[in-house]
Amino acid sequence: MQREGESIGLTTVYRSLQSLVNDKIVDVLRRDDGEAIYRLCGETHHHHLVCKGCGDTVEIEGGAIEKWAKTVASEYGFRDVGHTAEIFGLCPKC
Repeated sequence: MQREGESIGLTTVYRSLQSLVNDKIVDVLRRDDGEAIYRLCGETHHHHLVCKGCGDTVEIEGGAIEKWAKTVASEYGFRDVGHTAEIFGLCPKC
């Protein structure tokens, strides 16, 4: 918008991003320093590998995580359970 001479406030940007998160079009990750990172993601449930150096993200399947989450929730009597998982490390480029 700025390139086209339009102005937009940060509040509008973050409100729009939150709307995209609510509609499950993008997801949000909070880094260790508190910064929010917004990502366009696939439509199916998945997890992420996140590079601590450059921020590159890879969507991964989480079969073992799914089984573990279901087992732990069941042990404590929880139902209607959801979860997220982010795995942080350094990618091959970093």
